[in-house]
Amino acid sequence: MQPNMFLGKTLVLIVLLLVAYQFYRGFKKSVDAFERQGEALGRVSDEFVRALFSVMGHLAKTDGRVSEDEIRAARLVMHRLGLSPAQVRRAISWFDDGKKPGFPLVQTLREVRRVSGRSMSKRTMFLRLVLEVVLAKDALAREERGMIWTICKEFDIGRVELAQLEAMIRAQKSFKRSPAGDADAARVRGAYQALGVSADASNDEIKKAYRRLMNKNHPDKISGSNPGADVIAEAERRTREVRVAYEMLKARRSIR
Repeated sequence: MQPNMFLGKTLVLIVLLLVAYQFYRGFKKSVDAFERQGEALGRVSDEFVRALFSVMGHLAKTDGRVSEDEIRAARLVMHRLGLSPAQVRRAISWFDDGKKPGFPLVQTLREVRRVSGRSMSKRTMFLRLVLEVVLAKDALAREERGMIWTICKEFDIGRVELAQLEAMIRAQKSFKRSPAGDADAARVRGAYQALGVSADASNDEIKKAYRRLMNKNHPDKISGSNPGADVIAEAERRTREVRVAYEMLKARRSIR
């Protein structure tokens, strides 16, 4: 290979790497910004939550049936919002209301805009959570895409922002299906097992399990019975295991 040709190909490769790196930085910045929005999940109004799950139900039913993947994704959103068992039951009822014929989509979206005030972040969060549910299945129907664009128009969200959101959610979905995603899912399952709760447990149930286990296993709690070194070591190990498991679920589910 001639030196000039080699140099040219090297320069092209460097340019492509720089472009890819800049794209990655921009993409990661968007992901981080949306993850920080999770901190506001517990501060949304009842009107916001009602509209959110009814719109989810409406879009999920558009293609004629609600898939198990969509139901599972909606359940995960309920967990991230930190809904109590009673609130979960209401959210399921609102989801079912959205599936009924004649659901007033535009009117519901305008109510969301009203209760959100000038907060663009809440409207974007609403769209993101809806997308997480409808993108849980493999393909979107044309009618669903039309409804998603209706949400964007009512919320003043452009096509570029929509495309970024969809790309981010699909990337997260692909990660979950990868070997790394499988390993991550195994760690999450292990965290639930360490706390002795199921993945369907509410945030309150997880907090109660954590406090109970910490109280039971903390070395200070057993020191009065003059335990052996092996008993103390096991208590310390179990305390670390419970704390690590809780911190993982606390971050994943926005537990406060």
